[in-house]
Amino acid sequence: MSALVSPASLTLKPKTGFWRTPKMFWSTIIFGSILLLAILGPMIGPDPNAINPEIPTAPPWPMVGFAPGHYFGTDDLGRDLFSRLAVGARISLLIGLATAVVSVIIGTLYGTLSAIFEGKLDTAMMRLIDIIYSLPGLMIVILFSVFMGRSVTSLVLALSLFSWPDTARIIRGQVLSIKREEFVEAFHSIGGSLSRLIWRHYIPNTAGLIVLTATITVPRAILTESTLSFIGLGVEPPLSSWGTLAGEGWQLVRVAPHMLLFPAVMIFITMIALNLLGDGLREVFDPKK
Repeated sequence: MSALVSPASLTLKPKTGFWRTPKMFWSTIIFGSILLLAILGPMIGPDPNAINPEIPTAPPWPMVGFAPGHYFGTDDLGRDLFSRLAVGARISLLIGLATAVVSVIIGTLYGTLSAIFEGKLDTAMMRLIDIIYSLPGLMIVILFSVFMGRSVTSLVLALSLFSWPDTARIIRGQVLSIKREEFVEAFHSIGGSLSRLIWRHYIPNTAGLIVLTATITVPRAILTESTLSFIGLGVEPPLSSWGTLAGEGWQLVRVAPHMLLFPAVMIFITMIALNLLGDGLREVFDPKK
């Protein structure tokens, strides 16, 4: 068994060190900083729920009217915007990462099984994916969140419902390619079990694609959740995400533009970092480059 090594497994080894790829280096630094903000921000900043009616919509440092200790300014209730951004980062990143995990697990298993059995079952499974693609995704997510409640769990389930088919299609194509390798035929010839083939060969040899699809799913989920929260259909108060903060800022954009600017910038930076991370991973693992 140990002698059966998949040729495709060689593609999982990076051609170069992660830190030698500029995209990987900078995207990791940026995304790591955002994670630190989510973890440590509420601990080092003022209480995000502390209302101070004496300094509503205070501008950020160093603008005129800046409130000492509130470097990102305050919202309309005088709450510290930096701390609220940090708390919002927790919710937005949690939804994005959880959606990616659920989507990758479902999509990988679904795509792998579809490729293994092929034939009529494969056709039926692919038609199910086509049906999901034909549905109005955003509308279904909105209806799902309304009926299931505006909780983090319901949003993750709703977003995962329309995220896993992309992973399933990609993994199916890769597994179909691996099935035709000689090492798979040799594995079958010695009586290897299907479950062992899946976990020892198919899944490891698609790990690079799994990681890439995850880096694509996270920003999509964050952006969709932010859109829903912006229009008031995302997480329910007292929870707040970047989209919620942006929605609040939009209502007061003429009075306190910083309330919209900072959450919008955080969403933008996160999208850029995750997309660069995906591109960097593709360069690291792609044997054709």
